[in-house]
Amino acid sequence: MKRSLFAELRRRNVFKAGAAYLALGWVVVQITATLVPALNLPPSLVPIVTWIGVIGFPFVMMFSWVYELTPEGLKRESEVDRSDSITQVTARRLDFITIGLLAVAIGFTAFDRFVPRRSGSATPIVAAAPVTNDSSIAVLPFVDMSQGKDQEYFSDGLSEELLNLLARVPQLRVIARTSSFAFKGKEIGIAEIAKTLNVANVLEGSVRKSGDTLRITAQLIRTADSSHLWSETYDRHMTDVFKVQDEIAGAVVAQLKVKLLPEQQVINAHRTTDTEAYNQYLLGNQYFNRNSTEGYQLAVFAYQKAVALDPNYAAAYAGLATAEFYASDFSATAEESTLVRQRAQAAVDKAIALAPDLADGYIARGLYRCSNLWDWSGAQADFDKALALEPGSSLAHRRIGLLFQSLGRLPEAIAATRKAIELDPLSSYAWGNLGAIYLSNPDQFREAREALDRALSINPEASLSLHYLSVLELLEGHAQVALDQSRRFGEVWRQMGVAMAEHSLGHVRESQHALDELIAKYAHDWAFQIAEVYAWRGEPDKAFEWLERAYVQRDAGFAVFKSDPPLKSLWSDARFAAMLKKVGLPP
Repeated sequence: MKRSLFAELRRRNVFKAGAAYLALGWVVVQITATLVPALNLPPSLVPIVTWIGVIGFPFVMMFSWVYELTPEGLKRESEVDRSDSITQVTARRLDFITIGLLAVAIGFTAFDRFVPRRSGSATPIVAAAPVTNDSSIAVLPFVDMSQGKDQEYFSDGLSEELLNLLARVPQLRVIARTSSFAFKGKEIGIAEIAKTLNVANVLEGSVRKSGDTLRITAQLIRTADSSHLWSETYDRHMTDVFKVQDEIAGAVVAQLKVKLLPEQQVINAHRTTDTEAYNQYLLGNQYFNRNSTEGYQLAVFAYQKAVALDPNYAAAYAGLATAEFYASDFSATAEESTLVRQRAQAAVDKAIALAPDLADGYIARGLYRCSNLWDWSGAQADFDKALALEPGSSLAHRRIGLLFQSLGRLPEAIAATRKAIELDPLSSYAWGNLGAIYLSNPDQFREAREALDRALSINPEASLSLHYLSVLELLEGHAQVALDQSRRFGEVWRQMGVAMAEHSLGHVRESQHALDELIAKYAHDWAFQIAEVYAWRGEPDKAFEWLERAYVQRDAGFAVFKSDPPLKSLWSDARFAAMLKKVGLPP
């Protein structure tokens, strides 16, 4: 008697095989998704495993049509006697296996859905309120619609102020400035921006400034369907700019249905009442974000004008401290560098004294304590305080990650830096920091390369990431590749990279020439990097001589001293342990 296709599929156990395969595949995908973040594996592994399972499904179905599993092994379906009692027992066993796999899949899914996963960090960095995707938002740079198109610093500043206001609400996940501003001036749709940044909402708008009058338009967009949740236009005077910022931030919080706690307010209590001081502060931010020597110096001048106009402007003092510290790395003499750093310390102390509940001051002081004072416990206290005040600060997470790297607490360093990347996914600094941390462990060179490649895809001119990638090439025995890369670097990193790569290639004279140039130009402020070259070349006495100079210079390079790969040849030397103790690092 001729059977229907459905009956034949059932008779040949095709449905059972398919169900068992789907259940097993689901379990494998769920286990992979759990292990990937726990073991810091590439996130792309999950879709790869999924697609392997999808591709394999039709082959399993065809195989089960042709073959049958019997106690004697695999047989063609036509050779199987289905009346045999042993064959029937085997079929029932397949039923039990299928049901068991389905039960495991359902149980695993329920456990994954209702039981929160623990962080891979040994201790939590900060306890934050649970964040749902609906409460994630990116603030795009507002467009300058002024007639002269000369108010970009103001429109950017307004956007950043709104971003900072919203970031103070722990229930929100707010994408940091670096990533939000990455789309500035580009013809990219809201849907693509949302996908890149992994956010459910976008705030955008425009600013028209003419003299003392403002027109600010803002609109909140739900990215799932590009619908407008809210929009408003404000015609105000400059003196009302802060009130408008508070109104916009408050409207966004209300539209996202975020329930604030009694002590939470969407306002900035540390503003200036002087509109020109505010203008100078915004200019300082714009200059600093250029990330160049000239930019840092211009930022210092602008912040200095801001605090001169309003001596109680805490945020401007915090900006001044950070800009002074960055500028000190490019001082002409050691004496000038010391003077600039002293000014930076005075500015950050003033910022905290004026506003003890402003996170910016603690982030700036934590950086100074790490990089110049080597006060590691004091720096951690500052970063912990900053994160308590502003849990959504990508910068604070990134800086505490660098601190953990300094202390040799690498799992915590990775966890903190990955949190910074979650909040600022297009930050080349954060990806570069992650690559440097992975570089400390030979078993994680693959992860280091992936992170550094990501940093350079965002910013091909990122000097530190270029340097670390060159070091990675040397560690993996690709000296010629490292040399070719180093020749394209800017000052300091070029001489350093060439000196190390030429040594690895056996070119003694060329290596010495690059090192001599490095010493001639930068001995007053880059002694740590000179020590790295000597250590790489296997000259420990010279390396320690320059490390002593770096100690006198208060070189920020000691932040990576404990796990710096170029210094590996010194790790077993008693002088290395003595230097660790000298700068307050654990053995």
